[in-house]
Formats: sequence, structure tokens, C-alpha cells
Amino acid sequence: MVKILTSAPLAKLGLIAAALVLFAGCSSNPPTATTSSGSPAATTAATTDKKALKDVRVQLSFLMQSLDAPLIVAINKGYFAEEGLNVTYERGFGNVDTISKLGTGKFDLAFSDMYNAMDFNDKNPNDKIIAVAVTQNKAPFAVMGFKDKGINSPKDLNGKKMGAPAGDGPRKLFPLFAEEVGVDANSIEWTTMEPKLRETFLLQGKVDAISGFSTSALPSLLKGGKKMEDISLFYYTENGLDFYGNAILTKEAFAKQNPDVVKAFVKAYFRGLQDVLKDPSGGLDAVLAADQSKLMDRNAEKVRLEIALKDLYITPEVEKNGLGYLDPKRMEETIAQTVKGFKLKGKPTVADIYTDEFLPPKEQRALPPTSERKPLS
Repeated sequence: MVKILTSAPLAKLGLIAAALVLFAGCSSNPPTATTSSGSPAATTAATTDKKALKDVRVQLSFLMQSLDAPLIVAINKGYFAEEGLNVTYERGFGNVDTISKLGTGKFDLAFSDMYNAMDFNDKNPNDKIIAVAVTQNKAPFAVMGFKDKGINSPKDLNGKKMGAPAGDGPRKLFPLFAEEVGVDANSIEWTTMEPKLRETFLLQGKVDAISGFSTSALPSLLKGGKKMEDISLFYYTENGLDFYGNAILTKEAFAKQNPDVVKAFVKAYFRGLQDVLKDPSGGLDAVLAADQSKLMDRNAEKVRLEIALKDLYITPEVEKNGLGYLDPKRMEETIAQTVKGFKLKGKPTVADIYTDEFLPPKEQRALPPTSERKPLS
């Protein structure tokens, strides 16, 4: 900060003023990425030029979590700004709500799953949503129960009471899971509750098992006093339903009108994800620092990110084909299962829900070498 003293001679004032003008002409402040409330989320590191940044509104799938580290890191390091974007984000209220708001045009891009998006498209065929990149190669869809309550294998679910919110994707797909593991879906008694009460119902013994995302439920169960060895965890992906997890979604109309924006966002996001895979502890710290509520539990968020690193981000398919990739044959199978599980009227194709035209070249989406991946601490 420069202070100009009123007692200084006029000539000296003139020199200082000239110096200030020259200084201003040789420097510029970096743009600031903000949350939807307008408060700074992070200051970008640098920009490639002084052109005005394009505003991009993004909705998360739920409350900001450690799974959002790639987005936060990409903002903090200026990756979006380098691509000409000013990214703002807002919390979500679950995948169904996120997709609904994306459909209204309130947001330009969102993080959610392709299967609820197909359900949306089935009901809104003229206002289609598409996925432009897969962020989680495996879906965290799962059924969870406690071993000391007799839930040791999927078949132990027969005749039990299960809990989940009404719009829960894994609940909608449970009949398919049941068919794969030999459970009579009609023998299940379902209890419906708000998402925030799901794990509480299980901990209190009001239900025998729950369906949901492992990334959401496990941290809460552990925080509630359980240990991993106490919990029976049955992933859908390990029982005949090889679904992808969340993806970057946008309206088809927005992608057609703003192809460069979508490409730029995807490119910068994957740079952030690569950094998180190299230094997950740094990614976790970035999310905690960006949490304006200061209520996030580091241990819970660490568990969530550990699950993602182990089960969702790094898989043989990603090792071979790079981040963001989608295998058409695998997707065809899950589309058929979605049509059946969600009771869709239409029969969408892979091209109806996903396109790879916005992905960066494969070499730019490669997983960091194993030697460069630090452990999460």
C-alpha cells in the first residue's frame, strides 16, 4: 500500500503519481473464482491473457465434500481461468434435484449420475441432458448393514426391513441387484426417510439395511461409532450391475451453443483431478479451506476421499483409457438395466446420454504414474 503525505512538495507528488500510473499499467489483478453467494472461493494463480472470463455456473451433487477436491483445486490453481472461465459453484441437494435444476437452466454444468439423467430425459425428451465426461469410473451404489444384526451376505437381506429416500437411485435399482444376488425383492419392507436420516435409522436399528452411496453412508456410520469390520458392504458394481458413478452433465442445447466452454471446463477439471490423485492430502486440505461453514469433519472427509481413490477413480479401465472415458459396451448393458429398474418408456442409446467430443486428448487425461501418487494422510 502506498501512502501519499499531504505535506509532500507538489513536485514529489507529481513523481509519485506518475510512478503509480506506470505501476498500474504494468500490472493486473488476477480474477477471482467465487461461490454463488459472491464471496471469494479462491484466487487464481495466473491467467494466460487479460480477456474477460466467461462465467460458468456449476452445481454440485450435494453439500461440498472431499469428492469435490478436483473442482476446488482447479479453481485455486487457476486452471479454469487459464481456459477463460470464471467458475462459480453451489451446493446440491441430491442427484435428482441437481439434474432437475440443470434441466431448468439454472446451472450450466453439474455433477450427477447418468441414470437419473436418463430418467429426466425420458420425461423431458425435448430438453435433453447429456454427460460430457465420467468423473467416477465406478458407481458407489451399495447396500449396507451390520454383521452383528445378521447381515453377512446379500442373501441375508431376504425378508428384512430396508431404508432409503424415495428418490434414491440404488433403491430404484434394488430389484435388479436382488435378482443378481438371489434375493426376493418382494420380501423387502421399505422405510422411506429424508437423506440426512438414512444412516441414523440404521444406527438406531429402525431398519436392517440401507441402500445408498458408500461415499455418503460410510463416513456417517463410522462417525456414529461403527468400525469398517462391523459393516457389511455390498457394491452393485461387484454384483452384476457395473454402473458408472457421477459424470459432468450439461444440457445438450448448452453444449451445442457453447462447445468451447464445455471443452475448457472438462480440460481444467481433469487437471485438478490429476493433481488430487498426485496429492490427495493437498486436495482434502483445499476443500476444508474452501468450506465457509467451517463445519466439515476432516476425518469423515478423509474416509470419503479414501473410498473414491480406492474404488471410484482408479480402475483398470481408467489406467488403460484415461480419465473421463466411457466404454460403450459396458454402458449399453447399464442402460438396459436402467430402463428396467427406472421403468423408462423409451430405450435410449449410448449416444443419447453421452458424448466424448468434449474430452481432451487421451495423453492429457492419463492417470499420474504410480510413483507420483502420494498416500492420503
